[in-house]
Amino acid sequence: MDRLVKRLSDIYLRFDFQTFLKESEIEQVYVKGARIWIPDPELVWRGAELAEDYKGQVKVKIQYEDGGDSEFTIKSKDRLPHLRNPEILIGENDLTSLSYLNEPEVLYNLQVRFLERNSIYTYCGIVLVAINPYEQLHIYGNDTIQMYSGQDMGTMDPHIFAVAEEAFKRMSRFDQNQSIIVSGESGAGKTVSAKYAMRYFAMVGGSQTETQVEQKVLASNPIMESIGNAKTTRNDNSSRFGKYIEISFNKRNEIIGAHMRTYLLEKSRVVYQAPEERNYHIFYQMCASRDLPEFKKFNLLHPDEFVYTSHGEAPEIDGVDDAEDLLSTREAFSLLGINQKDQMMIFQILSAVLHFGNISLTEGDGETSTIPTKDPHLSIMCLLLGIEESQMRMWLCHKKLVTAQEVLTKPLNISQATFSKDALAKHIYAQTFTWIVDKINLTLHSSTKAHKFIGVLDIYGFETFEINSFEQFCINYANEKLQQIFNMHVFKLEQEEYVREAIEWSFIDFYDNQPCIDMIESKLGILDLLDEECKMPRGSDANWCQKLYDKHLGKAKHFDKPRMSRSAFIVHHFADKVEYQTDGFLEKNRDTVLEEHINILRASEFALVAELFEDKPDPNEKKQRAGSATTHALKAAPKSGGRQNKKTVGSQQVQKATVGDQFRDSLFKLMETLNATTPHYIRCIKPNDEKESFSFDPKRAVEQLRACGVLETIRISAAGYPSRWTYPEFYQRYRVLAKHKDINRANPRKTCENILMKVIQDPDKYRFGKTKIFFRAGQVAYLEKLRSDKLRACGIMIQKHVKGWLARRRYQRIIKTITLLQKYGRGLLARRHAQFLRETRAATRIQKVWKGFKVRRHYLRVRRAAIVIQSAIRGHYGRRLFQQELYEHRAILIQKMVRTWLARKKYKMVLRGIVKLQGHFRRRKAKAELKRLKIEAKSVEHIKNVNKGLENKIIQLQQKLDGAKKDNTQIKEQEVYIKQLKNECEKLRTSSEEAAKSSNKISDLQQQIKVLQEALEKEKKEKKDVISEKDKLTKEHTQVLSKMAEEKCKLKEELDDANHRLQEQENKLTDAIKSKIEDEKRLIIAEFESERSHHQRLVKEHARLQQRLENLQGEMQVLTSPQGHMRTPSDISIMSLESVTSSTSPDYKNDEDEHEEKDQGYGTKKRRAPQPPKTPVNAIAKTMSEEHQKDVDVALVLKLQNKIKDLERERNELQERLQEEEDEKKETKRGSEVISNSAFDALKRQLVNADDVQLVIKLQKRIADLELTKSKLANELDEREDEEDENMSYNITTPEYAYNNLKRQELENENDKLKREVSKLMKSIAETTDFEAKGGNLSKAGKEFMDQYDAMSDELERRREECLQLRAMLAEKSITTHAIAKQSYGGVDNIVNEDDELATAYRSEKEINRILNGQLQKLEKDNLQLGPEAKIEATMQHEITRLTSENLDLRENMDKQADQIRKMKKMLKVYSKKLKDGEAAEIAAELEKDDRQVDNVASVKHKDRSYMGMLEYKKEDETVLIKNLIMDLKPKVASGLLPGLPAYVLFMCVRHTDYTNDDEKVRSLLTHTINGIKKCVKKHHTDLERVTLWLANSCRLLHTLKQYSGDKAFQSENSSRQNEHCLRNFDLSEYRQVISDLAVWIYQTMIKQMEETLQPMVVPAVLEHEAIAGLSAAKPSGMRGRSSSTTDEVRELSLDSLMKTLNKYSQVLNSHAVDPELTKQIFRQIYYFVCAGALNNLLLRKDMCNWSKGMQIRYNLSHLEQWLRDNKLQESGAQGTLEPIIQASQLLQARKTVDDVDSICEMCSKLSTPQIVKILNLYTPVDEFEERVPISFIRKIQEKLKQREDGESDNTLLMDTKYSFPVTFPFNPSSVSLDSVEVPQALHLGFLTRV
Repeated sequence: MDRLVKRLSDIYLRFDFQTFLKESEIEQVYVKGARIWIPDPELVWRGAELAEDYKGQVKVKIQYEDGGDSEFTIKSKDRLPHLRNPEILIGENDLTSLSYLNEPEVLYNLQVRFLERNSIYTYCGIVLVAINPYEQLHIYGNDTIQMYSGQDMGTMDPHIFAVAEEAFKRMSRFDQNQSIIVSGESGAGKTVSAKYAMRYFAMVGGSQTETQVEQKVLASNPIMESIGNAKTTRNDNSSRFGKYIEISFNKRNEIIGAHMRTYLLEKSRVVYQAPEERNYHIFYQMCASRDLPEFKKFNLLHPDEFVYTSHGEAPEIDGVDDAEDLLSTREAFSLLGINQKDQMMIFQILSAVLHFGNISLTEGDGETSTIPTKDPHLSIMCLLLGIEESQMRMWLCHKKLVTAQEVLTKPLNISQATFSKDALAKHIYAQTFTWIVDKINLTLHSSTKAHKFIGVLDIYGFETFEINSFEQFCINYANEKLQQIFNMHVFKLEQEEYVREAIEWSFIDFYDNQPCIDMIESKLGILDLLDEECKMPRGSDANWCQKLYDKHLGKAKHFDKPRMSRSAFIVHHFADKVEYQTDGFLEKNRDTVLEEHINILRASEFALVAELFEDKPDPNEKKQRAGSATTHALKAAPKSGGRQNKKTVGSQQVQKATVGDQFRDSLFKLMETLNATTPHYIRCIKPNDEKESFSFDPKRAVEQLRACGVLETIRISAAGYPSRWTYPEFYQRYRVLAKHKDINRANPRKTCENILMKVIQDPDKYRFGKTKIFFRAGQVAYLEKLRSDKLRACGIMIQKHVKGWLARRRYQRIIKTITLLQKYGRGLLARRHAQFLRETRAATRIQKVWKGFKVRRHYLRVRRAAIVIQSAIRGHYGRRLFQQELYEHRAILIQKMVRTWLARKKYKMVLRGIVKLQGHFRRRKAKAELKRLKIEAKSVEHIKNVNKGLENKIIQLQQKLDGAKKDNTQIKEQEVYIKQLKNECEKLRTSSEEAAKSSNKISDLQQQIKVLQEALEKEKKEKKDVISEKDKLTKEHTQVLSKMAEEKCKLKEELDDANHRLQEQENKLTDAIKSKIEDEKRLIIAEFESERSHHQRLVKEHARLQQRLENLQGEMQVLTSPQGHMRTPSDISIMSLESVTSSTSPDYKNDEDEHEEKDQGYGTKKRRAPQPPKTPVNAIAKTMSEEHQKDVDVALVLKLQNKIKDLERERNELQERLQEEEDEKKETKRGSEVISNSAFDALKRQLVNADDVQLVIKLQKRIADLELTKSKLANELDEREDEEDENMSYNITTPEYAYNNLKRQELENENDKLKREVSKLMKSIAETTDFEAKGGNLSKAGKEFMDQYDAMSDELERRREECLQLRAMLAEKSITTHAIAKQSYGGVDNIVNEDDELATAYRSEKEINRILNGQLQKLEKDNLQLGPEAKIEATMQHEITRLTSENLDLRENMDKQADQIRKMKKMLKVYSKKLKDGEAAEIAAELEKDDRQVDNVASVKHKDRSYMGMLEYKKEDETVLIKNLIMDLKPKVASGLLPGLPAYVLFMCVRHTDYTNDDEKVRSLLTHTINGIKKCVKKHHTDLERVTLWLANSCRLLHTLKQYSGDKAFQSENSSRQNEHCLRNFDLSEYRQVISDLAVWIYQTMIKQMEETLQPMVVPAVLEHEAIAGLSAAKPSGMRGRSSSTTDEVRELSLDSLMKTLNKYSQVLNSHAVDPELTKQIFRQIYYFVCAGALNNLLLRKDMCNWSKGMQIRYNLSHLEQWLRDNKLQESGAQGTLEPIIQASQLLQARKTVDDVDSICEMCSKLSTPQIVKILNLYTPVDEFEERVPISFIRKIQEKLKQREDGESDNTLLMDTKYSFPVTFPFNPSSVSLDSVEVPQALHLGFLTRV
């Protein structure tokens, strides 16, 4: 505690900012009630007030804000307590706007914003202070990015997006490179802040041409987090390295690439972690995914079972799924182009590191160490890395010592061996980390030249722990360098501001840490002495520490020595002094790894492992001075056979730089980059160590504020003139301090000078600049005090007068009230008495009348009750009797229905059983018959018998058909006989009538009548029999149709299933084709690189084997030398290349074998020597001695030459083969037919070997012919049906006939669908299938395909013949009823179809044909397996049929020609009729003129013609019409014409095409019109008048098409003349929809253009415009308010500009006669955009959230509402869209007390809960008389809003500015008649002719 108090007192002395007051001013400021800050050991700073005036006494009484009195000791007037800012300045978003700039005010302001307003961002000059909330905040969405894009930093709420926008704007506007420096301690949120900054750049700088570069930039984050981040005690995702990412942009400010540089990876974490910490995330992610199949070979365990991951004893992080994170990492690897093989290799190397840590080392004899023989982890590690286990076992426990004459092998003790093992593990991880970073940079590199870049530096902040080592020293050294740049930049900005404003200023003294930096990096500095000590053979940490004492102690003020230690030193950094322990400095600086270990890894079987440790040119290598020695990675090698470790350059040697040198060099490069850019600073603060959300620890916060340089910014600002006001702002706020004579409205500066000269006597306290006034610290607070005093005095005076007036007014009202009360009281008493007398008399009369009424009512009630009872009883008895009879009747009916149902059910059951039995019996018979037929079908005799049987069968069927015809003839004869009898009856009836006239023949006639009646009865009975028989046949036919319908449904389902299967198979085939094409493409591409890559692989293999040779030589030397060391012979031979292969991971070797066996680009497979069996370690020497005699170099050269020759030969063969296959594919067009699933399976199996092309061509031609024939038959059938409909005078209207027609149409549709599917299948099979086997015969798939094809062809032929027969029969039966009547019924037409005989005969004939066709189909199916001869006969028959069909086609063409002739005749008749009606006289006159050959035609005068409202044009003039009417039409010309004239002209042209019935012409005209309008609008999309012109004409054309469509719904308002102009032949409803879509597109284009114009006007007009003068009083702005990103040339925009723009829009819309309803929709959309833009900006600007601004905004919005009323648009809904911003302004003006919670929630119905809370949090009073919104009030508002709208909640903060209302085009008919429209000459349409 004492130490903390001492540190606070030191800090207090350091940050004492109250020295600006003079002695004469101190007594004026430090008076009773003055608010001050007192140092506190717990709260750091504590608020208090002076309880007495300060007059120089040592102790002064104070009173704390939270209660309690105390005394504060003031030692001198230079150490006065800090003054507090007025309440009006608390919570400012820029700390530099505070009047008193000191540490407690900064801390308190950050605490208020963080805890009370949940604002995590605050500006501090050029620094953005970001406090980690430890909670997910919804303030980083794309809508927030859009709001900050293009805005100035000073106007928006602090946000990381504002800093990113500042950097992006500076880069794009000034062409300057930018850098964003994110710093802070672990857990402060640096990585997240850098990630969001990169996301902002990716969003605003997204490129449309590059392939997702911005996504790749963001994808690097999860990779770097997994391999570079770890859990620490302060942060669950702490970055353990520094990185600088340069995001490159092109000239269009689009991201084209990125580059990453990393700094000081914490390698020690790989082998050790502190308690409650973890290793790098990647290790735990791999262990969590150890159950994945691809990770099985890594033999991963739980993290607690690995040494390297179990030190911290915290393997899991709450809320983090390591397995899911690994998936994200792998996805990021794939996105960045790291293939799957390299990914698995990386995981394999990292798994080897884990197993490496589990290798157990034991003590041996003496100072030696050993590894157990059966250590599993060593074997697994060597297996995973592909290295020799025996070598690694050897060199983990030994090392080489190279002397001048010999190489010695020295054993390592257990501590040395453990250190070397850990060093190797760290080196492997570091090399893997570097390789991944290089791969990421390679992927993010762009071939396009970068124009500018923005760098994001995510680097560690200042660190100080209990034990600080080499890592903390480097980190703090880097922060010293960064702080120096920061101080210089802040100082530079301050001085530039003073120079720009031309004010007098003195040099600002700021903290310069250059001496501290020089002590670290200069010659003989700390790093230089450390490097020198590392070069010493016996260098130690103690010696180095003593050298530091000797060199710097007492000489450098930043260096000190601890009192009780001689192994530590202290450095006074800019933030604090840090004590460093020197233990381990030398080893960490050397970063020593034994060369033997590196050589073993270089000889790895895996290319990636060897690549990690290749000899690469090291940019950090430096020349070693002659005579100096080094212990870096020594390598022992023979004199003549090995490579030397040191490289010679002249007489000097080059050695690897130390870690300190490397870090210093990289830091120099970083500083050069940052100095060449414009920096932007983000300081991340960790509010607490418990990671609690929105919890603030002042102690931790103030430590970080001091360390990150925020307070230094405050100190530099406070040293000069921190408070700055523009002259208008100062005059606006402080004009109350001026007298009337001092005010000069024409010159605000003069007024400000007059005010300041009177209120501030000391001229040094302020300076007048060109545009601003500069104040010393505290002067603004002093001015605020004077202003509040003046306002308070004015308020008292106003209250005095108002209270007196109110008292006098109250007294007068009381006197007047008493007089009135007396007068009205006396009158009231008199009226009461008179009222009593009247009421007494009225009561007596009422009683009399009431008593009589009561008696009468009782009598009537009794009488009515008796009547009701009687009626109820009688009704009850009647209903009961009726109910009983009803029950009996229903019971009888139910019994009848049930018995009927039971009998019917029993009958159906018996019938169903009989049918099933018949079906089973017939199926068994059919199976037996089928089996017998299959056996017999193999013989030729059987085929002949079948043919004979078929002929007999056809003869029998023909006989049956003749018999049926005879029966039909007999039926007709009977009908004729019946007809004759009817005629005789008629004759008898006539004779009976004649007999009735003769009275003398009555008796005879009566007898004849009786006879005739008997005959008639007999005939009726016969007729009834015929009718019953007919009904029976009808029922049978209905049953047959139902069965056919069921069969059709089944067939349809089967067809759907087949189609589904075909679609799936087609998709599979398509995927297979694509993959095959891609494979071929990859092979072709790989062909050009295979030779080079293969050669490189051989070279690498040679290098690896050479390295292994050297390793084995060293091992042999050790094995053959006594006691571990001996002299190496110089004439040792080199081993053969085919040496013993090390043990390798089986899975990985299999993968490599498969990869090597693949085509190497020349159609060959890599030749691999057989792998020898594994040999133990003790057998290596023997193996080596046997292979000493082999010459490696010669053998290798010969093998390479032979290999190259073989590869070239095989490459030529492969190229020739590919060329042949491509030629065959180009010549081949394959066809296909619908085949079964089994055929598809066979085709899949034979795809590779299928080569038959000719067969496919034949099949394709054959199917094409069949499809052509089928289409012709279908056309012929349609034509014949049309002819039948025209020729037949009778109409069959039975339901069966309609059903058959529908069924036929459905079958035709299914046939068309089937043809389309067949064509698709043909294309698919033609592209993928070959049917010819290698021997030239058909393959199995080809045979099965041919069988299926023949079957389908036969089926098609059968259907075609059936159609021909049906057409022939139909042609025979197509006779008129009159002919039938004339032939059979004596010419009486009414008797022909009297009883539906024709329909019955038709159905019977159809049933007979169906049966015959079914039998014929069965016979054809039986003959599908015919031999070759039979197939030839069938083919000939098919050819005959084809010729027949061609004849039919010719006949069809003749019929079409005849139809055309008939149509032309009809048209000729119509024209002739029109000529006769209207224009015959004119035509005759013209003929006479021609006959007389009269030349002077002009002398003839015609009467006025009545036009038809059409315009005639030629086809070739269509292009000119579109060009002159659409493309070249100017809006000014169109505005002077008839509104909608272009639309009328176009429609009149359409009318003429309708009149001539030219569908092709109208289609061309409308298509070119639509395209022309689109082209015109696209070309002139920025010309609002032209866009409006074609929006109006598109709508008019749409309305005209509806008005003249002939639809009754659109003709209600037409005149009779307009109805005559309706379209007659065309239905253009589809084109109406297209034109409607076109109008919607034009509407959206116009709205977009309007919004782009209005966007810069919205905020100045609605929010910033101050229409009420003197209402607002601006507050002081910080440095962000004077941000350098703001443009100097700002266009003055105000509410008047917005109103003028709206008036312009209204004028344009009215000039082009846009529909009123559409105009309303346009302005509703515009007003919504204005509301959304204004509200979104309001929610992000604190300076707009106050009472006065609320009134200004409401006043500005009232102008917009009045504009709607003036333009009669108040009913358009536009005013409703302004409700959110109106309610926001009302919320700013409303009272904010607890009693107003309900009213505020009801008032803000259109605002969401986050919007209301945000406005209340941003609400900032501009005067002391206003109160801040308390937190308790905001909490109550939130609770109340949760209950609003029945639980429905809207959590959106910002309105969607891109939302658009749905647009509609209500029908608006025109009163203009088309015949009155004339085309003006200005349109240049003289080629149009009015008709």
